[in-house]
Amino acid sequence: MHSKSVVTLLNVAHAVDHMFLLIFAAAVGTIARDFGFSRWEDLMPYGVGAFILFGVGSMPAGRLGDLWGRRSMMVVFFFGIGAAAILAALSTGPWQLAGALTLIGAFASIYHPVGIPMLLQQAARPGATIGLNGLVGNLGIAVSAVLTGFLVQWLGWRAAFALPGAVAIVLGFVFMRVVPHESEAPAKRKRGQVVPLTRAQLARVLGVMTVAAATGSMLFNLTTNGNAQLLNERFHGVMEDPATLGLLLGAVYAIASLAQIVVGGLIDRVALKPLYLGITLAQVPMLLLASHAQGWWLYAALLGTMVFVFGAIPFTETVIARYVDDHMRSRVAGMRLAVSLGLSSLALWLLGPLVKGVGFDTLLLVLAGIALCTSATVLWLPSEDAPMVPVPSR
Repeated sequence: MHSKSVVTLLNVAHAVDHMFLLIFAAAVGTIARDFGFSRWEDLMPYGVGAFILFGVGSMPAGRLGDLWGRRSMMVVFFFGIGAAAILAALSTGPWQLAGALTLIGAFASIYHPVGIPMLLQQAARPGATIGLNGLVGNLGIAVSAVLTGFLVQWLGWRAAFALPGAVAIVLGFVFMRVVPHESEAPAKRKRGQVVPLTRAQLARVLGVMTVAAATGSMLFNLTTNGNAQLLNERFHGVMEDPATLGLLLGAVYAIASLAQIVVGGLIDRVALKPLYLGITLAQVPMLLLASHAQGWWLYAALLGTMVFVFGAIPFTETVIARYVDDHMRSRVAGMRLAVSLGLSSLALWLLGPLVKGVGFDTLLLVLAGIALCTSATVLWLPSEDAPMVPVPSR
């Protein structure tokens, strides 16, 4: 078991991961004006490289985590993402910013296939552990919305990248000092205990979870990257102060993040399939309401949407922890993330053009359809009362 200080740093790293990925989305309106764009939607595609690398980079990151060591990769994560954010602050044009954002995505890709398996090593209650980790990670999204809003208003958008970047580098030094060196890489360790499945059963489970994670990631990326501009549009005439809107959006994320604690606890006690299905289905009416609502009604629908979007996050990591042994967990997580996040990043590239072309009303209806696709995919998960054939020992 890890010490409390190590667990704390690994959880904080999750918050850093999500926070840095969303600084651009929270500040895009101000950056667009500074770079001479007439509309924020025209600048948004320049951020797609971050999310492509966030997905594609997960595969080599997971492989290095298993074969080289997870502690070493987490040190690279802290220093790399901090330096990339400082480069973004120094950008003088959209293509320089796009390059820096792509670097942020490349280093951000390390956390999920490396940090979460490191956190789950010998965890007695993986569901609760993942739930708490998800809470802290999504609090990073809340902090990004609030902190970026205030920094943009007080110090400018460059400070919104530079100051968090400096903090990440400091955390890297703390991580090196606090976290002990690994005695051996995970790939060289003795195999532990997992729920036994045949190769066909395991392939089915991982296939379903990859597809469900892809559609779920589309929903997550399009909402978290579009919510700031959605609030700006739907609160026009009600409230237009960027710092206050940032606080409102931060409150949505902070409250919605608590859903992961609840879901994480439930995963350890109830059947996974019906719980996952119920949460994905609940996303649909919230998105349908949000597509037509304005002002405070929109805010209520947005809060409901994000509660169920965040509530769905712990399931994929739980499946990997339950069925995949630790010695290869980072590689499996990396492959799954490379496919699911790589596909979902393409949706982010379409965010600006979609909003510009059809508006948020239609976009939210499309998101409701994506939520239904996730639910349909979850139906293919095997029932947990089905007989499981043990995997032959090696």
